[in-house]
Amino acid sequence: MKNKPAQKLFLFDFDGVIVDSLDVYEGTVTRCLNQIGQPIVKSRADFLELYEDNFYESLVKKGVDLDAFMAAAVGILAQINYDEITPFYEVLPVLAKLRENNILVVISSSDSHDINTSMVQYHFDGYFREILGSDANLNKKEKILHAMVQFGMDAERTYYVGDTAGDIKEGKMAGVKTVAVTWGWHTKEQLAAMEPDYLIDKPEDLLKI
Repeated sequence: MKNKPAQKLFLFDFDGVIVDSLDVYEGTVTRCLNQIGQPIVKSRADFLELYEDNFYESLVKKGVDLDAFMAAAVGILAQINYDEITPFYEVLPVLAKLRENNILVVISSSDSHDINTSMVQYHFDGYFREILGSDANLNKKEKILHAMVQFGMDAERTYYVGDTAGDIKEGKMAGVKTVAVTWGWHTKEQLAAMEPDYLIDKPEDLLKI
């Protein structure tokens, strides 16, 4: 009889990994910044630059009043049309397979309620044991460490799956295995420059880890 493979903890970023929400969140962040009189996002390149590090820390470094931004976001996020967020359906069978023997968690810069709303609408709910969004903590490194303690996992069995340079940076800061996916927000070249442990082009490549 074969030994059962050791359980792993897979931590997934949401936007750009599970769903295609780039247009929606670029517009949302731009409106928030414009509303508080700090219109630092003039182009998509400006928006994506914010994700080269922790999103919220990037805002602060650019002089944004984070408290004002978060306050503005409450009303603007409530206006999101979730029909404009498209799931990456090819990820679904991979999640179904991974959860058979592993623990799956979402760790994201987005709000947990918004993530859950999207997942229910597109039947992605039920795959993840926990959703740790911006309401839990603004720092992904801290959320990664929290999830490891919560589920009793060490760094060798923990993988953070993200689509931006900032994701990979925070995963490395937490000391876990990093998996960069190329179907999200940052280019393959940007992700490769971060030297992730894994760089994958297709969701099914996750099953080879």
